[in-house]
Parts: sequence; C-alpha cells; structure tokens
Amino acid sequence: MMTDFPAAIIAATRKKISAFLRRDFIKPAAYFILLLLTYYLGYLSAVSKNPLCEPHRHYSTTTTTSTNTTNMINPPSQAAAVDHYQFQTRCGDPIPSQLIRQSILNRVFNGTSPYHAFPQPHIKPLLRQQRIKGWGSTGAVFKNLIHKVRPKTIIELGTFLGASAIHMAELTRQLGLDTQILCIDDFRGWPGLPTQFRDIKMVNGDTMLMYQFMQNVVQFNATEAIIFMPFSTGSALETLCEWGVTGDLIEVDAGHDFHSAWSDINRAYKLLRPGGVIFGHDYFTVADNRGVRRAVNMFARVNGLRVKADGQHWVLGSF
Repeated sequence: MMTDFPAAIIAATRKKISAFLRRDFIKPAAYFILLLLTYYLGYLSAVSKNPLCEPHRHYSTTTTTSTNTTNMINPPSQAAAVDHYQFQTRCGDPIPSQLIRQSILNRVFNGTSPYHAFPQPHIKPLLRQQRIKGWGSTGAVFKNLIHKVRPKTIIELGTFLGASAIHMAELTRQLGLDTQILCIDDFRGWPGLPTQFRDIKMVNGDTMLMYQFMQNVVQFNATEAIIFMPFSTGSALETLCEWGVTGDLIEVDAGHDFHSAWSDINRAYKLLRPGGVIFGHDYFTVADNRGVRRAVNMFARVNGLRVKADGQHWVLGSF
C-alpha cells in the first residue's frame, strides 16, 4: 500500500545505517547525509498518511487571477475545502446613471412609482406624519464624501427609516447635484423591533417599517431623489450586478455581524464605479473584530486597500 511505502524505505535505511556502523564507514559527511535522508523520508511518511496535507497548495482569498493572495494558516478540512470568497464574478455592462431610476421602476414596480397615491387609505392611520430615527445618520462623513465624489448614483445598504438617505438627498440638493439614491432594505427590522419601536405598527405579522420610511421620504419631498428595493441585500446586490447598475458612492450599513458585513462589502464593491468610494458605519463597536471591523479589515487586506476611520464610519480606498 502507498501509506506503507515510506515506512518500508525508512526501515531499509536504518539497516543500511547499521551496516555502515558495523563496517566502520561512518565519517562526518556520511552522518550528515544519512541524517538528511532519514528526516526527508520521515516527512514523506507524514504527508502520505495525511491526505489533507498539501505542502505546495496556496489558498487564495480572491476569485481573480491576481497575485495578491493570502495563505491561510490552517487550511480547511477536505469536507470544507470550498472557496468562501467566491461571489458573482461578472456583472452586466454598466447602464448610464440617468437610466437607473427608470430601470428599477420597470423591473421592480411594473413601471409605476411606488410613491404614487401613497399612502393608501388603509395605511394612512397607521403612520406618523414623520418618524425619523437613525444611528450616525448625519455624520460628517456624508458631507465629506459627497463633496469629494459628487455622485450621480448613491447605493445604500440598510435604510431603516431613511434618516441617512434623506440627509444625503439634502446634501446633494444643496450642491445642485442630480443624484439618484437607491436604498436596499428588506424593511423587516429584527425580532426585537416591535418591542423597541412600539409606535411602528404591525399588521398580520408585518411591520409598517417600509411604509413609515416612504412617509418620511414624502414628508421631506425627496421622492424623486430616493428610490428603494424592498429585498435582502444579498439578493438585491446580485440582481443589480446582473442588471449593470453601479454606484459612485456606496454605503454599507445593514447586517452588523461579520458574515453579513463580509458578504455585503464583497457584493457591493463589484457595483462601485471607477473613482467611486465605498464606506459604512459601526467600525468601532463592542463587537470589535467579531463584527463589521473584522470584515472591513479583511476585505482591505485582501484587495490591497486601506481603511480610513471617520468618526464611527469606515472608508475604503487607496488613499
């Protein structure tokens, strides 16, 4: 058997060593050669008995042919030897920024604005005239990046009640920019939402979060600037990639655990136009390297980027 082959050679080598000793052939050079031979044969034996040990295999953290790879300290087991860095590798041809809004309306809302005739009579009594709530939604990073990039299209992952989207709409309006903001959120919140936000009503198990977001957008007269996709970030980003929708400025602020943030950043980065900027919130939290920060730092390391902190926000770039 193959696993017995190195052991047999080692045994034969030991006999040769004994023969050398009996015949007084041992000299310093012979000692050295025999020592090396024994060590190498022992190494081969270990490799042959452990089929998962592949000493010349490199585990790439990228899906491209780039030489920028990171070797994993502990290679995955054979059962788990899959590429966790594989995301959709090819997007559709980019469409012009001025066509993005209509493309979303056609593909998601059957060509009609979701704000049309909003709110419906059965929804209106459940909404507050204005209910704005966010975390870090008016930080200096928004103004800094909008002034720098002057984006035609902004993509936001994680919208909640629209505080940061409305703030960005106001900032672009002040600069005289015709910017389209695309908000991606499933508008389901989290299991503790009904307890924490009792004023956001629930009907048949469905929160009124999306409708309250829409009400806020209407209240701030931002319906032409803000459009949305009420789906999970993963499915929406993959679909936008296929459709060729790209952004000059992308904010990642949806799931805050490592796996959600890692997935969102990887998928969102594919939609970033040349010269654009991707950024997000919650870089400094109690989760530390178990959450967003770990995902951001890993992505930066893999792609040769640097991380710049701006308050609680992170910004990725070459700087």
